[in-house]
Amino acid sequence: MAIDPRNPGASYLSFWRDHHMCTLTTPRPDGTPHVVAVGVTYDPEGGFARVITNKHSRKVANVLAAGPEGARVAVCQVDRGRWATLEGIATIRTEAEVVADAVSRYAERYGRTPAPNPDRVVIEIALTRAMGRA
Repeated sequence: MAIDPRNPGASYLSFWRDHHMCTLTTPRPDGTPHVVAVGVTYDPEGGFARVITNKHSRKVANVLAAGPEGARVAVCQVDRGRWATLEGIATIRTEAEVVADAVSRYAERYGRTPAPNPDRVVIEIALTRAMGRA
């Protein structure tokens, strides 16, 4: 079911605010999918999903390898029969204020603040599509 990622509806948004682990799928340089478990925050007003991670991770390398225009990625979460996927173009953000904002959003959703990490970056996904059954 197609959903407007900037105006998702109450039940879809509520599902993205609940505590669920997610997957992030990025393209490897050879085109094959790389899928990992992550925490994701969803900002429909801004049109973004965000993943905080270490700048040395494979997922960051995959996004960077796609070039300056970014990588086409997807994040997904599942809870029994409910599921939600957000798709878009991922870029890497390193600015301190962007990282701090993403950490704050993560802490709000997941109920804990991650330990400080000087190598933390944000995979910021400019959303182009949403779908699911939430």
